[in-house]
Amino acid sequence: MSAELETRALRKVTLRIVPFVMLLYFIAFIDRVNIGFAALTMNKDLGFSPTVFGFGAGIFFLGYFLFEVPSNLALARYGARVWIARILVSWGVLAVASAFVHTTWQLYVLRFLLGVAEAGFFPGIIIYLTHWFRAKDQAMTIAVFAAAIPVSLLLGAPLSTLIMDHVTGLGLSGWRWMLLIEGIPPILGGAVALVLLTDRPADAKWLSPGERGWLVAQIARDDAANPHLALGVVKAITDPKVLFLSAIYFVYQCGSLGVGYWLPQIVKASGKELSNLQVGLVSTVPYAIATVGMILWSRRSDRKGERRLHAALPLALAAAALGAAVFARDLWGSVLLISAALTGLYAFKAPFWALPSLFLSRSTAAVSIAAINSIGNLGGFVGPYAIGMVKARTGAAVGGLAFLAVLTAVAAAMTFAARLRPRPV
Repeated sequence: MSAELETRALRKVTLRIVPFVMLLYFIAFIDRVNIGFAALTMNKDLGFSPTVFGFGAGIFFLGYFLFEVPSNLALARYGARVWIARILVSWGVLAVASAFVHTTWQLYVLRFLLGVAEAGFFPGIIIYLTHWFRAKDQAMTIAVFAAAIPVSLLLGAPLSTLIMDHVTGLGLSGWRWMLLIEGIPPILGGAVALVLLTDRPADAKWLSPGERGWLVAQIARDDAANPHLALGVVKAITDPKVLFLSAIYFVYQCGSLGVGYWLPQIVKASGKELSNLQVGLVSTVPYAIATVGMILWSRRSDRKGERRLHAALPLALAAAALGAAVFARDLWGSVLLISAALTGLYAFKAPFWALPSLFLSRSTAAVSIAAINSIGNLGGFVGPYAIGMVKARTGAAVGGLAFLAVLTAVAAAMTFAARLRPRPV
C-alpha cells in the first residue's frame, strides 16, 4: 500500500508542477536569448556595433544580479504562487516593450529592466521544487526543469527566425514582431500560475489526505536525516562554500551564455548564404543533443547519489570542445563541437544545483541559491560582452571561444576541488 501511495503521490505532484514550471522556464529563456536572433537584422537596422550588441545582451544580468536576492526574500515572504506570477507579468510587459527600441540607450535600459523583472525566477523555482521532491529525486527533477533551456533554443530558434522572416505589418520589421509576439506568453503564464501553483504540500487540496500526509512526512524526513547548516541571511550569502559555488557558477555562465547568445552569428559565419530560418534550424542541432545528454547524465547522478564529479566532468568536456571549436573551419565541424560543448555545459546544471542541499538547511538554501545564481549570472554579462569585443577587433566571433574554453576549464578544476561535506550543527 505504501509503494502504491508513493507512486500515486509522486505522479500527481510531477504532472501538476514539472510540465508547468518547465513551460515557464522555456518562455523565460526564449525572452532572454531571442535578442541573439533579433541581432541578425536588428544590428544592421539600428547601426549597433558588435560591442554595443554584446553589452546590450549582457546588461540583462546586471539587473538580474542586483535584484536576485531581494526577489527571493520577497518570494519567501509572499509565497511562490504570487511572486512567480508577478515576475512573469512584469518581464512579459518589458519583453513586449523591447520590440520598440530605436537607440543604444533604449536597448540598454530595457535589457537591464528585463533582468530586474526576471530576477529570482530560476532560484525561486529551484527552491520551490525542493519543497515538493525528496533529495534523491531532485537532480532528475531539476534536469527536466532545466531542459527547458536547450528545448527553448531547439524550438525557439526556428520559431524566432520564422517570425522574423514572415511576419510583417504596421510598419514593424520582422525582428520587432518576433520580440513583441514572444513577450506575450509570460503575461498569460502569470495568470495561470496564480491558479495552478500551490506554495507547499500541506496546502495541496488536489492531493488526497493520505498522499498529502505521505509527502509532508517524506520531506520532513529528508530534513531530519542530514546535519544541515542553518544560517542567517548575511551568513547565507557570505559563507565560504556558498561563495566558492558562486565563483564556479560565474565562470560557467561566461561560457554557457557566451556561446548561447553568439551561436546564431557563429553559424551564420560558418555557412554560405544561409537565410535567417536556415540559421535557426541549424542552431537547433546542438540543443537537441544537449537536451538528451543532460537528462541522461542527471539520471545517472541520481542513481549514483553523487553530485560533485557529475558536475565537474561535463565542464571538462565543454572546455575541450570549445577549445577545439576555435580551429573548426566548416559549418558541420563547428556544429558538432558546439554540440559537445553545450552537452557538457547543460549536463553540469542539475548536479550542481543539488550541491547546496548537501550542507545547507532548506531555509538557508533559499537565500544561498539566490546568491549563487545572482553572482554567477554576472558571467552572463562578461561572456557575451567578451565575445563582442573579440569580434569587434578580429572580425570573427569564434575567436572568443578560446577565452570561454579557458574559463570553462577553470570552472571544471574548481568543481573537482570543491569539498562540500555537511558540517555538524
